[in-house]
Amino acid sequence: MSLVSEFKEFAMKGNVVDLAVGVIIGSAFGKIVSSLVGDVVMPVIGLLVGGVDFTNLKLTLTTGANGEVLSSLNYGIFIQTVFDFLIVAFSIFMAIKAMNAAKKKEEVAPVPVTPPAPSAEEKLLMEIRDLLKK
Repeated sequence: MSLVSEFKEFAMKGNVVDLAVGVIIGSAFGKIVSSLVGDVVMPVIGLLVGGVDFTNLKLTLTTGANGEVLSSLNYGIFIQTVFDFLIVAFSIFMAIKAMNAAKKKEEVAPVPVTPPAPSAEEKLLMEIRDLLKK
């Protein structure tokens, strides 16, 4: 089997295509959550803690001769990233929980059970029983 045909077989498997779709949807979902956190959640939290804008929180490590910041520790951006992660993780948890609940409902649905057809021995025994009754 040639390298090209092996790669084509690998790339066209359902799992690889599903993974690609998941990555694309996940990146779009990440942008939505980042906007939610940055534009909705963090301003409210900043207001609750005294009007603090978390993205501007930093610890200046060194400054230049003119007073400009040469290096800083941007812990406010880190706090916002942690909130991003927590909201994404919670959203994914809730989505998976909903999918598992829906899957359980499918599994719980009773399947109509038809009695199995009698085997050849059972048919023969029923015939003998019927003949003995006569």
